[in-house]
Amino acid sequence: MAATVFLAVAIPVRAEFRMEKNLKLDAGGRFVLDSEAGSVTVTGSPESGANVVITSNRDDVESLLEFGFVDGPGTARVTARRKHGFNWHKNLSLHYEVRVPDATRLEVRTGGGGVRASGLHGDAQLDTSGGSIDVSSLAGRLTAHTSGGDISLQQVNGDASVETSGGSIEVNSLGGSLHAHSSGGPIRIEGVSGRVDAHTSGGSVHATFDQGNIKGGVLETSGGSIRVKLDPKANLNLEASTSGGSVNTDLPIKVMGRISGSSLEGVLGSGGETLRLHTSGGSIHIEAR
Repeated sequence: MAATVFLAVAIPVRAEFRMEKNLKLDAGGRFVLDSEAGSVTVTGSPESGANVVITSNRDDVESLLEFGFVDGPGTARVTARRKHGFNWHKNLSLHYEVRVPDATRLEVRTGGGGVRASGLHGDAQLDTSGGSIDVSSLAGRLTAHTSGGDISLQQVNGDASVETSGGSIEVNSLGGSLHAHSSGGPIRIEGVSGRVDAHTSGGSVHATFDQGNIKGGVLETSGGSIRVKLDPKANLNLEASTSGGSVNTDLPIKVMGRISGSSLEGVLGSGGETLRLHTSGGSIHIEAR
């Protein structure tokens, strides 16, 4: 037992890498981070300037990646390009901790890590090839894409367009319209005041529309159920159909045309924009919120 403990302590630990940069950036400017690897956390602040802290588990990270920094009152940019071929997914852990003025327009592209953004008033474009995306307290428009993780939005006031090829989508309090697409997970929306277009090939769709939301949209899945909660006083046209279950509603919908256990076409209130619901692999439930 003693020998085992001695050997564990004696194994050399690779020193960590840390780099910190302070860049010029005024409120209302643009911050761009374009890296071939690494997770990213961006936080808005009332202060001017951009503070960037880069950490890694490898002390030789600068021999693997070439970092670039460009700043000015209108735009600050951070880049990281690999110097030669290596598999950073196995050998490298890299993280960017960024503070920017809260009115910044944000663009993040990374080839291998999760992205988190919070406390920003400007628009945000986020793209990662290998991690989750988490956005909270964003006042502007959002565009987000990941090829390998979940997407979570909370308190986003602008329109949002989000897409994942390998995870779930969860939205809590969205002030604008939503376009959401997942190729491999469920979609859950709690509180949206604009139009909703949500599509998934591999899970259920649950959506709660805000009171007074009459914007309509499309909820569609190829592999699960759909549950939608609507304002009973909303004026909407409804079209619901399923190839693998039933359609149920507890709202006072005036049926237009034929009705069956697997389809429904009707009017809520005086009618208006159309909300289409379709699933190929489950049931549809329409409820009052």
